[in-house]
Amino acid sequence: MNVRIQVVVDNGTVPIIQEVACLERDTLCADTLGLSLEEAKSLLANVQSVLVSHQVKAYVDQQRFCPHCGQPYARKSADSIVVRTLFGKLELASPRLYTCQCQPQTRQSFNPLADLLSERTAPELLYLQTKWSACLSYRQAAALMTDVLPMETAPSLAVLHRHVEQIAERTERELGDEQVFFIQGCKAEWEELSDPQPPITVGIDGGYIHARDQADNWFEVIVGKSLPEHGQARYFGFVNDQDAKPKRRLYEVLKAQGMQTNQTVIFLSDGGDTVREMQLYMNPNAEHLLDWFHITMRLTVLKQMSKGLKTHPFFRSIDKLQHELDSIKWYLWHGNTFVALQRLQDLADAEGHEESDAKLVKFTKTVCEFETYIRNNRSFMPNYGDRYRNGERISTAFVESTVNLLIAKRFNKKQQMRWSKQGAHRLLQVRVQVFNNQLYDTFKAWYPNLTAIPQSEVLAA
Repeated sequence: MNVRIQVVVDNGTVPIIQEVACLERDTLCADTLGLSLEEAKSLLANVQSVLVSHQVKAYVDQQRFCPHCGQPYARKSADSIVVRTLFGKLELASPRLYTCQCQPQTRQSFNPLADLLSERTAPELLYLQTKWSACLSYRQAAALMTDVLPMETAPSLAVLHRHVEQIAERTERELGDEQVFFIQGCKAEWEELSDPQPPITVGIDGGYIHARDQADNWFEVIVGKSLPEHGQARYFGFVNDQDAKPKRRLYEVLKAQGMQTNQTVIFLSDGGDTVREMQLYMNPNAEHLLDWFHITMRLTVLKQMSKGLKTHPFFRSIDKLQHELDSIKWYLWHGNTFVALQRLQDLADAEGHEESDAKLVKFTKTVCEFETYIRNNRSFMPNYGDRYRNGERISTAFVESTVNLLIAKRFNKKQQMRWSKQGAHRLLQVRVQVFNNQLYDTFKAWYPNLTAIPQSEVLAA
């Protein structure tokens, strides 16, 4: 059995028929049922070639005449351009024409098709390249495109990297200017607003990426997750020393979630200067809290260190020391930083005891650091127990999965690469858009005629 597939082009005059595939089938079995992947890819590539060639010919024919006097343009040369699409690389005839002398001209010749197709990569192909490169390594993304799309050769890793950077740069340029103060209006105006939605909770944490520069083995990346009571959660992230607009980036996330000026926004962070500075002046009803996760993490380290200490007269016994640390934790849980700091200071005094050893010196040094940490953040420490009993968030534990999703899976775990700060920052911006389901909307804004692309489950690898 032979099956011939033809394309009929109806241009309003005589229909043009072109054969694009001829399929042969003999005995029916599982291997010969329907189209094979290679046949489907070849069929799509041939249909694309026929369709594009007729589109281009019709457009070039329309541009051959001067719109002012109606005279045909003289041809200067028969050039061609290469355009890459989802269904193959196409070489298109693109003649260069002399301009007409009936009107003053700034140039002697022009290429209508080249001017129209200034970007030589189709938007859909660019979209898939960017999305897959943000989720997978460049090598895996190139292999995937070759497997499922009719491409003669896989796109080079440099091309994928360049396209990701171009998209990231374009989105960065469209991001608004950085501001120190984002609160607008006055209290009287805020009271006239409609009733606000429930609070938005924003968790911010940091992670680290291998640095390309051997002088700095790692550099810090700040990531966060914004959780409204109703609606979709959104991610954000940036390289600490690379981003010039961190506050604007966070503000746009909150704005996209419908934040009102009279709405409460709760910021949970580890108390670092970078993340604390970014949160300020976003909302007049903002609450800035030190998250419980980082407190308990530091206390757990102290408890583990205390188990290795010898019996010491200052502590009387290791059990006594363990009980003292549990007591400090209890006071911090109930927001009593005054007593907790007093007890931490008592533990720190053991450093000067005449029988102190190396382990004790290290332990008391860690205690001093923890005491300074609590003292610097005491104004941001609520009654955690009361908040917990009322069902309110007290920890950035939900951001730990964000660190793993945005940073570890793409930058550190499976892809053991070293990154420049600029490269990591740009890729992170695209990755954030992918997981926020915003990348297609961004492309749609740039290319209004872009056909709807089904939004499949994101490849979280």
